[in-house]
Amino acid sequence: MPQIFFSFLLLLTLSTQLAHAAIIELDRIVAVVDEDVITLSELNSRTEQITQQLKASGTPMPQRDQLQKQLLERMINEKLQLGLAKNSGIRLPEEELNQILSKLAQDNNLSLPQFRQALLNEGTNYERFREQIRQEVLINRIKVKQVDNRVRVTSQEVDNHLKSSTTIDKNIEYHLLHILISLPEAATPEQTKQKQSEAESILQQLNDDANFREMAVSFSDGQQALKGGDLGWRNADYLPTLFSDVVLRMSTGDISPILRSSSGFHILKLEQIRGDKQLIQQVNARHILLSNKSGKSDQELKARLITLLERIKQGEDFAKLARAISDDSGSAAKGGELGWADPGNYVSSFKNKLASLKPNEISEPFKSEFGWHIVQLLERRDHDGSAEVRYNKAYKALTQRKIDEEYQIWTRRLRDEAFVELRL
Repeated sequence: MPQIFFSFLLLLTLSTQLAHAAIIELDRIVAVVDEDVITLSELNSRTEQITQQLKASGTPMPQRDQLQKQLLERMINEKLQLGLAKNSGIRLPEEELNQILSKLAQDNNLSLPQFRQALLNEGTNYERFREQIRQEVLINRIKVKQVDNRVRVTSQEVDNHLKSSTTIDKNIEYHLLHILISLPEAATPEQTKQKQSEAESILQQLNDDANFREMAVSFSDGQQALKGGDLGWRNADYLPTLFSDVVLRMSTGDISPILRSSSGFHILKLEQIRGDKQLIQQVNARHILLSNKSGKSDQELKARLITLLERIKQGEDFAKLARAISDDSGSAAKGGELGWADPGNYVSSFKNKLASLKPNEISEPFKSEFGWHIVQLLERRDHDGSAEVRYNKAYKALTQRKIDEEYQIWTRRLRDEAFVELRL
């Protein structure tokens, strides 16, 4: 065999081996999470996705290795919550996932095939997008089961809040950015000292004009870290007391001192303030609910409501049907009436449906987390804040505060109790 041919074969063999090694490298495991794993290719895919989102929002980009470190922690928490959802028997049938995707398409004024094509045109893998939506829904459902449904607010707590709050009657909102340096659930003095030192270093950089959003993406352990720590617009009553006491004394552009809670060390930035005391718009509505706990399929529940809606249009009494059929026992006894309420007290699907209706108009059947509904908007009014409205607003604010606090504790406990091995 000629030497040159032998050398060519050797070079070809080495090249093939190196290419094979590169392929393996792309799919190596970067984290073991209980009985599941996260691969480098999954991490790289999420990194590219988040990079595009950060660029689109104008958030300064951190170093890639720092971003991947943040993303890996986020993906570990997702794996833990998805695993708990699976073990708890929480499922998302294909039919329901298709309905959620159809609703997303409808919200963008597209049919589902058009929505799919739009994602493809943007370079988004539709099947991967579909799986991400599935995971988001499952994670939200296990959160509702493990956190939201376990939160309780007493009448005494609401009364105490109404007595002490100086903002309950105001519609002033604060746009906040947030950085959290979290502590393990049973942190040692050494761990606490180390985390406090990290927070102090970050605060010093912020006071030296470092970009808050970039620092949040790079270092925060908060839920909104990958959105630049953006908490959005919050009424002071919806903030933890630790935050609200400080925020009420801040001016636009101010950065808070380090705030210590059981979750860790927090830093806030006040981006903007808006609003003032306003009239509250209330709605008076009635509905018929067919619970998804009845064992019937979505098609059966929707079909039955379509029949009921047609009977109402033909002249049958809404209230009489609600008393006989609705699975919402509280309102059924009142002919389906819910009374005057702040629309924000309802779940988003119900609130959005009411917003689309004119007085006396009845909706088409729609689904919420409680089942299938038809709802009739009876009236709207602007209200100056009755005792009932103030009570409901305080109750909702306290409930959301507790949910946020309990969610931090829950996710931290999941992480501390899990087997996690990092290989990045």
